[in-house]
Amino acid sequence: MRNLVIGSCLLSLAGSIWGGMFIAVRLAIFVIPPVPLVWMRYGTALLALTILMVITHSSWHIDKKDCKLLLLSALSGQVLSIVTQETGTMMTSAQTGSVITAATPAFMVVFGYVLLHEKLTAGRIISVVLATIGVLFIVLDPDNFDINPLGGLSLFVAAVTWAFMSVLLKFLSEYPVITVTFYSVLIAFLTLTPYGLYWLLTSADYAAMSAPSVWGSVLYLGFISTTSGFCLWNKGLLYMDASLGGLFMFFQPTVGTFLGWLLLAEPVTLYFWIGFTLIAVGVVLALRGGNTTAAEKLARCHQDSGKASHPGGA
Repeated sequence: MRNLVIGSCLLSLAGSIWGGMFIAVRLAIFVIPPVPLVWMRYGTALLALTILMVITHSSWHIDKKDCKLLLLSALSGQVLSIVTQETGTMMTSAQTGSVITAATPAFMVVFGYVLLHEKLTAGRIISVVLATIGVLFIVLDPDNFDINPLGGLSLFVAAVTWAFMSVLLKFLSEYPVITVTFYSVLIAFLTLTPYGLYWLLTSADYAAMSAPSVWGSVLYLGFISTTSGFCLWNKGLLYMDASLGGLFMFFQPTVGTFLGWLLLAEPVTLYFWIGFTLIAVGVVLALRGGNTTAAEKLARCHQDSGKASHPGGA
């Protein structure tokens, strides 16, 4: 139970931090396009992560056998998921962007079942359904909902790839969280650097980028959303099954809607309160269903990471 409490606090905080991410993206995305914005976000985060690695004396070592898995995790989550997420948010709205969290936990249950052989119980399925309905109540308010097909598809891809990355991280649980986060962000930054530099040298509007709302958003995305958010999320996943951890993504649209009301004067209607109640019930129901201990999960991950089961072994 102690593991559940710790994991719940870490994941809830990460989801809440990401709730403010969509507002930051909306403030900057029309000045800095999605790929350069993600690139600048990761460049900023690398500074903080490098300092943290040195201060905490974290290990820089990753076994060669796990490098392919780390690369796959970074490319699917830190690159593809975040770029499609911010692209979809640009095409729709901050509220619509948070729709991705409605699908992410469902896919985490599926990937957790397929890759980690986690139990697919009726309680977990019901909890995901309740929480998903709750999110839809919040983000599908007919007065605020705005979407286009390409933006919706982009957000759907973001949901699937983030869920896939979160489950893959369970196979890297033997490494310090900050080490995995550092290398994941580094891989993403290097991958996006060619295009990011090209945009910066040929198309950037430096006058517009000097606005406090723009550079402030970049700093929030880099230092808070990426550095703090990813470390909290990766650490929290070590304390519970991936399928349970995914439910805490539902804090993201809840906090995002609240901040939208507080900072952007967006209305908070009855839809919000109904949705919040369903989300809370879903999370509590999932936690009451029990959880695999960290030791058991780590042993099972290593057992299943042989020739037939390891996702990075193909």
